[in-house]
Parts: sequence; C-alpha cells; structure tokens
Amino acid sequence: MNYRDILQKIIYQVIDPFIDLLIKMGLTPNSITATGFVGNLIAMWLFIEAAQRMAGGADYALSAFELIGWGGGIILFAGLFDMMDGRLARRGNMSSTFGALWDSTLDRYSELVTLFGICLIFLEAGSDWFAMGIVTFLAMVGSIMVSYVRARAEGLQIECKVGLMQRPERVVITAVTAIITGCTQNLWWMAGGMIIIAILANITAFWRIWHCYKALRQ
Repeated sequence: MNYRDILQKIIYQVIDPFIDLLIKMGLTPNSITATGFVGNLIAMWLFIEAAQRMAGGADYALSAFELIGWGGGIILFAGLFDMMDGRLARRGNMSSTFGALWDSTLDRYSELVTLFGICLIFLEAGSDWFAMGIVTFLAMVGSIMVSYVRARAEGLQIECKVGLMQRPERVVITAVTAIITGCTQNLWWMAGGMIIIAILANITAFWRIWHCYKALRQ
C-alpha cells in the first residue's frame, strides 16, 4: 500500500459520516461533481481579477495577492468535492458509466480553467514573469497528457497509474502555493509550484507511455 492509499483511507474515515448524510439528503454524485467544478470556476475568476489588478500597478498589487490566496483556498475546498463524488457513488451504490465520464470531463475542465487564470497572472505581472506564463502553459499540457495517456491505456485494457504527478498532487501543489503566495505576497511560491507541475507532470506522461509500451510488448 503506497502513501496515496494510506492517506485516502484516513480521509475516507473522516468524511464517511458526511457522505452518509449526503445520501440521506438525496444528493447525487453528479451534482457533487458539478459543485466542485463551479468552485474551480470561481477560483479562475479570482485569478483573472488578480491578473487585472497586477496589470494596474503597485497600487493594486496587495489586493491582487489577496485574491490569489483566496483562489488557492477555493481550489483546495473544491478538491474535497472531487474526492467526495466518487466515494458517494460507491457508498450509495450510485456508480454509473456516465458518472465516470462526467467526473473525468469536469476534472479536466477544472484544471484547465484554474491554470489558465494563473497563466494570466504571470503574463500581466510584468515582463519579468513572462517566462512563467510559458511554464504554466507547459503545466497545463502535462496535466492533460497525464490523464489522456491513462485514458488511452485503459481503452487498451492496460492499468496505467504510474507516475509522480497525478491529479491529487497537482491540485494540492496549485492550491497550497497559491495560498502561500497570497500570504507572503511573493509570486515565486506559485511560480515554484508551476515549475514542479510542468516538469513532473510531463515526466509522468512519458513515464506512462513507456509503461504502456512495455505492457503491449509483453
């Protein structure tokens, strides 16, 4: 059992009573998934607003950092819904093929919209941060390709969960570095998060390709 399985087991023990309450209330996993997506849309809006304030100069920089911190907090909160929808589906015997498709699709949208907002922040923060806008774009590419390779592998009946930078890790890094950036008023924290995701997510994507190559040869 790896660290992710151990952590997941602990979290499930904490949220299971709340999951049971959601079942009694008649809420569906698809509605929980949609709620998490709305949270990420709100985070994107906060990042876009922060980017506009960054472009406004030093007089608006402080409020921009506050918005970045709040955006990170909302991403972290929305991530809880991403965990609860699957647990609700299994515990409430509400799993469905469409539900899996809905969850996977909104997960991709959630990552793209939040990273898009962060990319705008760097592009509007001044010419010194332009390169970090490119790095954030590479983080977006890596994040999507990690999920895409897994989906293609599963279509070929290959289990493909290898790699260092899966969605939970990406969400935590994005959220935590945004929160710290807001608290410290230092963009380098979020820049560091984007660098980590850009490197490790793309490594994970190619790692999964290699994993599938070996599996298919066997």
